[in-house]
Amino acid sequence: MAILSEYTEENQEQPMKSIEKEQEKSSSSAPKEKENSSSRPKEEENKKLKPNKSNGLDMKNYSWGQSLQEVTINVPVPPGTKSRFLVVEIKNNSLKVGLKGQPLIIDGEYFKSVKADECYWSLEDQQEISILLTKQNKSDWWKSLFKGGPEIDTQKVEPEPSKLSDLDTETRAAVEKMMFDQRQKQMGLPTSEEITNQDMLKKFMEQNPDMAKNFANAKMMGMG
Repeated sequence: MAILSEYTEENQEQPMKSIEKEQEKSSSSAPKEKENSSSRPKEEENKKLKPNKSNGLDMKNYSWGQSLQEVTINVPVPPGTKSRFLVVEIKNNSLKVGLKGQPLIIDGEYFKSVKADECYWSLEDQQEISILLTKQNKSDWWKSLFKGGPEIDTQKVEPEPSKLSDLDTETRAAVEKMMFDQRQKQMGLPTSEEITNQDMLKKFMEQNPDMAKNFANAKMMGMG
C-alpha cells in the first residue's frame, strides 16, 4: 500500500509540473507567433521553386515545361510499353495518365484551362509519354501544372526570344504587340493602339488640309 500511495502522490505532482511547463511554454511562445505572422509572406515566397530549363518542374514521376502558348509533359513508362496499355485522358480542365490496371501516374485539375481539341500525346520509343497541351490563355505563365501543386517562381521564368519565330503570324503579332505595349506603359509612352490612332489622324490631316484648317480653327475657337 505504501508503494501505491507514493506512486499516486508522484503522479499527482507530475500533472502540476507539466501544467507549469505548458504555461511557461505558452507565455514564451506568444511573442514568437507575432514574429511568424509577420514573416509569413517571405516564407510563402521562399516556398516557390526555381523553374527547370523548360520553365516548369521536374517531379518524381514526370516533368513538365511551358511556353506562353503550350505546356509539355513527359511521363516515363517501363521500356517496351505499348499504346494499348496506356490510359491518357485529356480534357479542358483535367488530365489523367497511367497504365491500365494500375494506379494513375497523373490525375489532376490544370492550374488553368486548355483547348482539349488542340492537345496531343504520343508514346516515344515505347518508354515515355509525351503530351502537348495548348493553353486557353496564351499570355500567362502557369505557376503550377495542377491546382494545389508545387508552384514555381514565374519571375525566374526565362522565355526564349527565338521561339517567336516558330509561332504562326497571328500569334506572333499578338505576343509582340503585348510585349511592346508593356514596355511602353512602363516608360510612360503611348501604346501601339495610341500610336496607330495618332498616325491615322496625322495622315487624314495631310490628305485633307482644308478639314485640318477647319479642325484647327474650331479648336482655337473652342479654347477662346
